[in-house]
Amino acid sequence: MQEKNSQLQQSLCSPAEEDYFRCELISFNYVLRLSKILSRIIKASGYMPDLIVAIGRGGYVPGRLISDFLLFNDLTSMKIEHYARVADMRAEAKIRFPISVDITGKKVLVVDDLTDTGETLSLAVDYVWSLKPADVRTAVLQHKTCSNFMPDFYAQKIIKWRWVIYPWARYEDLAGFTGKIIRDRALNLSQIIIELKNRYDLDIKEIELLEILNDLTERGEITRTEGNIPVWKVLEEKMQSGKEQDF
Repeated sequence: MQEKNSQLQQSLCSPAEEDYFRCELISFNYVLRLSKILSRIIKASGYMPDLIVAIGRGGYVPGRLISDFLLFNDLTSMKIEHYARVADMRAEAKIRFPISVDITGKKVLVVDDLTDTGETLSLAVDYVWSLKPADVRTAVLQHKTCSNFMPDFYAQKIIKWRWVIYPWARYEDLAGFTGKIIRDRALNLSQIIIELKNRYDLDIKEIELLEILNDLTERGEITRTEGNIPVWKVLEEKMQSGKEQDF
């Protein structure tokens, strides 16, 4: 029953169509503003942790900014993996790098960028409690209402689902969406830009996309065919091995 409920929650926190959904690009200035709002909310609550734990990778920057706005020094991290790349969820969230300090008897604030399905924060909180702290609370910049996890503190509520692209993941996410679009087709630069807009509501400039395409080509994930108008395609061996799913 719990597994079915989890699957239902994932479907609520997922796009209706796998290859067509809205994305939102977040700027560093907006992240700074959300971090300041979140810090003020935490401060106004009267809660002051002994330690802030940032969840990697998405929580690294928010954790540092929040510790700055709280004039707080004790910041550490842990890493949890859930998404392989751009909305491709792993089978289950797992801890890659655990907390490396003793948190016994401490009040711990766990920080991430946002709640999506909620599995990452749920795993993080269960893990942190296993280390015998005095108290555990959670904070995120943005909370999706579809999530099955309710953080203690958040700066903004997201009611309508979309894929949020933070500035520290912009290049990686755009590379992933580009790979999803190309797949077994040969597309030129203009066609890829149009597809990014039509599928994901992303407005990307040619110079940025060309840099991404060059990097994917150097990594051996796609190939470039020269001609009057260059085109790009996922390498045949990548398609056959199923590695295109890594996009």
